[in-house]
Amino acid sequence: MSSQNSSTEEIHNKDKEQPFIEHLTELRNRLLRVFMAIGVAFVILIPFANVIYEFISLPLRELLPEGSTMIATEVASPLLAPFKLTIIASIFLTIPYILHQAWSFIAPGLYRHERRLAVPLLASSVLLFYLGVAFAYFVVFPLLFDFFTKIGPTDVAIMTDINKYLDFVLKLFLAFGTAFEIPIATVLLIWSGIASVDSLKAKRPYIIVICFVVGMLLTPPDIISQSLLAIPMWLLFESGLLFGKMITQRSSATT
Repeated sequence: MSSQNSSTEEIHNKDKEQPFIEHLTELRNRLLRVFMAIGVAFVILIPFANVIYEFISLPLRELLPEGSTMIATEVASPLLAPFKLTIIASIFLTIPYILHQAWSFIAPGLYRHERRLAVPLLASSVLLFYLGVAFAYFVVFPLLFDFFTKIGPTDVAIMTDINKYLDFVLKLFLAFGTAFEIPIATVLLIWSGIASVDSLKAKRPYIIVICFVVGMLLTPPDIISQSLLAIPMWLLFESGLLFGKMITQRSSATT
């Protein structure tokens, strides 16, 4: 009798271990697909590495005084800076595929109503991140670099190191891309019940202050770049409140 009980327990433990192993195997396979996609994008983009760097550096190069150029202060910088940028660009281009793989992994564990909301939120998060990066490149960079190139002493030659410039713009890309995700975070807070529209409205003055503090921490120490990040963050928060209110009204109407 005891041998039958032990064999039953062994079968039960194996049944519990099997789904866990299957999940790990699926996670490994999806991670491999993500790395393969990034690798394929990198192979496609690497012949255009210098062109990509020229495009990224265009907002600064157009505003440099006559006779000023960008420089490389390290021996390997002309190779490593475009190489590093190409890797980042490969990840950037494959973000929709990366999120698709993440969604395919977690979707089976979600309820139907959760999947209905998660799909538009996932698509919106990708779009908002790209919009944040585009806003930084087309709006923030020209204003910022025009300010930097004109505020300095007239007898100082502006020659920016290509590595320092790349680190600077990547930091701003990440800051603005992340900041543009605020509507998604606000909607998720309201939808999950962690916060309500009224409670977030009551905290609006504190959130505005937090936006400017985040702008101060994530951008260069000047009021222009800080405001160019803080004000869109506040407006995006307001849009998140609007969509959150629409979702709560729709959910209350269906119940």
